[in-house]
Amino acid sequence: MTENLAASRETMGFQTEVKQLLQLMIHSLYSNREIFLRELVSNAADACDKLRFEALHNAALLEDDSPAQIRISYDKSAKTLTISDNGIGMSRDEVINNLGTIAKSGTREFFSRLSGDQQKDAHLIGQFGVGFYSAFIVADKVTVVTRRAGEKADQGVRWESDGGGEFSIEMAEQAVRGTSITLHLREGQEDLLSGSRLRAIIHKYSNHIVQPIVMQKEEWQDGASKIVEEDETVNQASALWTRPKSEISDDEYKEFYKHVGHDFDDPLAWSHARVEGRQEYTQLLYIPAHAPFELWDRNARHGVKLYVRRVFIMDDAEQLMPQYLRFVRGIVDSSDLPLNVSREILQESKDIEAIRSGCTKKVLGLLEDIAANDAENYARFWGEFGRVLKEGMGEDFANKDKIAGLLRFASTQADTADETVSLKDYISRMKDGQEKIYFVTAETFNAAKNSPHLEVFRKKGIEVLLLSDRVDEWVVSHLNEFDGKQLVSVAKGGLDLGALEDEAEKLEQEKEADELKGLTDRIKGSLADRVKEVRVTHRLTDSPACLVADEHDIGGNLARLLKSAGQHAPSSQPILEINPKHPVVLRLKLEERHFADWAAVLFDQALLAEGGQLDDPAGFVKRVNQLMMEMSGN
Repeated sequence: MTENLAASRETMGFQTEVKQLLQLMIHSLYSNREIFLRELVSNAADACDKLRFEALHNAALLEDDSPAQIRISYDKSAKTLTISDNGIGMSRDEVINNLGTIAKSGTREFFSRLSGDQQKDAHLIGQFGVGFYSAFIVADKVTVVTRRAGEKADQGVRWESDGGGEFSIEMAEQAVRGTSITLHLREGQEDLLSGSRLRAIIHKYSNHIVQPIVMQKEEWQDGASKIVEEDETVNQASALWTRPKSEISDDEYKEFYKHVGHDFDDPLAWSHARVEGRQEYTQLLYIPAHAPFELWDRNARHGVKLYVRRVFIMDDAEQLMPQYLRFVRGIVDSSDLPLNVSREILQESKDIEAIRSGCTKKVLGLLEDIAANDAENYARFWGEFGRVLKEGMGEDFANKDKIAGLLRFASTQADTADETVSLKDYISRMKDGQEKIYFVTAETFNAAKNSPHLEVFRKKGIEVLLLSDRVDEWVVSHLNEFDGKQLVSVAKGGLDLGALEDEAEKLEQEKEADELKGLTDRIKGSLADRVKEVRVTHRLTDSPACLVADEHDIGGNLARLLKSAGQHAPSSQPILEINPKHPVVLRLKLEERHFADWAAVLFDQALLAEGGQLDDPAGFVKRVNQLMMEMSGN
């Protein structure tokens, strides 16, 4: 048997991305080297949780049915530190996949985000779930011995690496299930070979771990420690969320978040509550301070762990939280669900629907509280997760009003896209007589801010919301009014400022429209089917013309977004509005020889001003050049 095991030894190369990651680790990516122990203990706890979950469907995996635990030991003479667990363990293929490669979606995006900034990169690595490699911060060699639960004793696996470009792997005898990680410590790391030092790190970072963390007991005699045969549990070893809130410190909440959220930063906020009634469950939900790198992957598993009566059931139970809250992390522990619940059962469970509804309301309530009482932190939240929260306008009709109240938008009163206003605050500073909430959509903040459609609004001092996120078109299609005020696009339909215009202005507009009817008809005839209509406008003060969509037609910005996404956009012609006081329009009244060219340039300029693309750029340039030559007398 020994000969067969020895013959199985292979030396393999790390995946390129692992080599890159190891270099970051070895060169002290983590500003606090103690975190390596938290990462390895968290991995061990996850392995124990996974065993309990798989054993629900296959009790044989429990083997001798020994209770789950994590053991930490050290050997001063050998300068080694060992973290062991009796969890699910790994097969040979799993060892290669988990310790030699990074087989996760988003790997390329992950590495593209690494910047060399220790704090930011540590945050990303925590999210990516590759904390095992942090062992190489303090160790110049790492040995892993593991056997998957349910496999025979001779199916154990030994993995070893010095953190260079290669690792060795071989079969090994392993009597007990689970994984043992031995760190051969680097020079200068000898302080970790101390029971009191290790206990202090565990109390700081891992006291919340549900499984007992066991170490050999120490007794002090004559000023020195002496290890005795008896073991002791060095963490609290109880589910943190089951304890009364009054007994849990903020630091404990923060460390638990780092465990469940795979994050190195403190959370922005959290909510801990026990819900009683038809369904009984405990929720401990966190708002992260930073967006995960895979936030925009709607198919990725995110967020909330499910427990049933403190028994771990599954990671990232997507049924517990709607997609637009996929950034939320935490746990839900149900008293009513069956232990053998599956994802398929969750999809059809009325109890889960009630839990999901309760969790959603709790998160939205937490965000409302932050928005009302901590503007600085809400601005941080909005900068990280605002675009995702906006998705809820079309996904969660039951909470539509709550979500609308949490939305923030740039406006014409701001200098940058980061200065935002809520709909409630917008209404509070509306001008006397203003009955509508005005907005404009564009592909960028600058395009929205400089839109010609805003000219009359600036002249009258009317605030307009500037919507430049791709999701904003989706938002306003589901948000017709807020607090009794209708939301109106300044680039659709006719301009009606209601009481904001006096009777004299309205009479002047009607007079100019009548006087220029011949010109608008002539332009319409020249442009033919490029426009639905040509009419005089009073929304312009500086520009000669602009394009607007008819009231029930698709807007130009939305049409461009759909086209760029490869989707079909309903065909419609825009309306060309001309400024009756602009010199170009006044010249056009007198133009005979080049009228068609002037009309085409007027249309093309209006299209460019709203962010559109010309069908014939070369033709546009040729017309402009010809008209410039004509005006110069050549």
